[in-house]
Amino acid sequence: MALRDQLLASHDQFRRLVEEHTHYASQIDAIHGKHYLSEEDKLEEVRLKKLKLRVKDQMEMIERSFRTQHHVA
Repeated sequence: MALRDQLLASHDQFRRLVEEHTHYASQIDAIHGKHYLSEEDKLEEVRLKKLKLRVKDQMEMIERSFRTQHHVA
């Protein structure tokens, strides 16, 4: 089983972060789907990208910690 799958099955915080990451991605996609972006849309896109990156960084920290604790390559 892949590390990500193991974490999704057993780690509540990781699962929540994946859901959050997916939510931000879909919001960004919705903004990109507009024909015209207002200044508010552009600011919201930047905000969402920063949040998405923060969540990704947290997910990667959990993955590294899991690898270290369980000696996974």
